[in-house]
Amino acid sequence: MASLHNDKLAVLIDADNARASVIHELLNEASRYGTVTVKRAYGDWTTPNLKGWKDVLHKLAIQPMQQFSYTTGKNSTDSSLIIDAMDLLHSGGLNGFCLVSSDSDFTRLATRIREAGLVVYGFGEKKTPQPFVAACDKFIYTEILAPQEQPAAVDEQAPDPVEPLICSAVTATAKDNGWAALSAVGSMILRNNPSFDSRNYGYQKLGELVRKQPYLEVKDVPIGDGSTNVHIYVRLLV
Repeated sequence: MASLHNDKLAVLIDADNARASVIHELLNEASRYGTVTVKRAYGDWTTPNLKGWKDVLHKLAIQPMQQFSYTTGKNSTDSSLIIDAMDLLHSGGLNGFCLVSSDSDFTRLATRIREAGLVVYGFGEKKTPQPFVAACDKFIYTEILAPQEQPAAVDEQAPDPVEPLICSAVTATAKDNGWAALSAVGSMILRNNPSFDSRNYGYQKLGELVRKQPYLEVKDVPIGDGSTNVHIYVRLLV
């Protein structure tokens, strides 16, 4: 997805269901999509459970939002985050939200924000329930942001097979000559699969991923402005 640096984004973190260890990488990722103007983390900061977060809040200028756990077993943090998100939504001035959680309780919030015409980027672990993933415009698994922290064991939830995702997107976006622009292919894949990210398959860029697929033909077309930049086109081999 192209960087939208003119967009103003709010990063709202469910600290009870997010890892503090990847917050630096997460904020860097968010900056690819816009300018982060609001950074808030929600939780009961009087408990020792969030010690890992306390160490990074002030360093990264993240505002801690206190929410006491009045009742055992009830997640009041979710309600506090949702209320703040709606306040921010109705106050205007934002173009999108980054919702950081692996909790499906934010599915309706993501849907409501998108209904208002704003973009939603979700961040969570691979255990995140599919309804929340699907409710976002794009969902980034936090495991790919700091892979050096991950054990060598194979992920329990492997990424979807890449071939059907790419093939269907190429077919849907191809011109009469059979060629499809890589940018259009990427947008189509993401529209139907918000969690798609080439990094889930071991490649930093979509262009790197498609070049490794034996069922695709890839060509580079110079942009024509005298630079070394190119448009990448792909088509299915038949």
